[in-house]
Amino acid sequence: MPRGNDVGDMKIVVFGLTISSSWGNGHATLWRGLCKALRRKGCRVVFFERDVPYYAGARDMNELPGGDLVLYPDWESIEARARREAGGAGVTIVTSFCPDGIAAAELATSSPSAVSVFYDLDTPVTLAALSRGETVPYIGPRGLGDFDLVLSYTGGRALTELKVRLGARLVVPLYGHVDPELHRPAAPQPHYRCDLGYLGTYSADRQNALDNLLLSPARQRPQRRFVIAGTQYPQDFPWCPNICFVYHLPPAEHAAFFSSSRLALNLTRSAMARMGWCPSGRLFEATACGVPVLTDGWEGLDTFFTVNSEILVAASAADAIAAIDAGDGDLTRIGRAGRERTLDEHTSDHRARELMAALELARASPPVRRTVEA
Repeated sequence: MPRGNDVGDMKIVVFGLTISSSWGNGHATLWRGLCKALRRKGCRVVFFERDVPYYAGARDMNELPGGDLVLYPDWESIEARARREAGGAGVTIVTSFCPDGIAAAELATSSPSAVSVFYDLDTPVTLAALSRGETVPYIGPRGLGDFDLVLSYTGGRALTELKVRLGARLVVPLYGHVDPELHRPAAPQPHYRCDLGYLGTYSADRQNALDNLLLSPARQRPQRRFVIAGTQYPQDFPWCPNICFVYHLPPAEHAAFFSSSRLALNLTRSAMARMGWCPSGRLFEATACGVPVLTDGWEGLDTFFTVNSEILVAASAADAIAAIDAGDGDLTRIGRAGRERTLDEHTSDHRARELMAALELARASPPVRRTVEA
């Protein structure tokens, strides 16, 4: 029997990591694009985000257009409102790394009418922690079996593992995407101009790839200019004289940054690369700007882009140097083709439609029978 409201004119309540600050995370930009696309479909989003100092200090969004952004100090202070909002929603979504994920999950899955959803934007990280026998702080002891629908940022075998390891009933991939109104070709800026630009938060498990695909080429091509933009880079990072650093680039500057790069580098977290089928949002952001992208390789990449036609792949410093030394005509052609593919398949509007289709599947499925513990 159908549950909740129709797809259109629906309230969606989200308990997430952050949408207000893009500092050091990939969640915010994705949620902003998806919320904008959902608003165009007549949906209203209420986003609950715990107000923490490191995001507050770099907050670049203070309100959610067409919806509500609820910043709160602790769960107890907003639990009553959260129950009211969820009680009137058609869909309630809890995300990975939500600081109050377990409490929010109990609330979401107890609603008799709303479709309850868990969206894992960090699926390989979740599954890797489970493989090490670690507790995942945003998933309770009952796993994901109480949710009507589980969305995964990662496809492939991850979809099966979420069922086997965490008891998810219905699992659907919801990949990264881009808002083409924000990420589009822009005028190059002198301070961002470079032969190879990389936008990404520092991560120890990406350092080997960064060494191979940017630092080593920078040392071997001292006449070329390289730019790294991001946060949390350690003081002992092995900078070179021809590498410039930009600390924390907000989304409003992404288009200018990418458009100033002759070639944009994408690097994948090691857990995501091992699992495959996990395209970074940066892939879609850079290609939407019409910039040729050089990326590390992983299983499933050719499902999203055609290698050597719409994107370039490097496994070594030699591969990266060959891409850097490529002619302008070849790079322009790849950049144009990558942008066309992204606009055809990987925008926030595409993902909003996929989300609506997944919700319809959940509505058509038998509701989860939840056991109320004494």
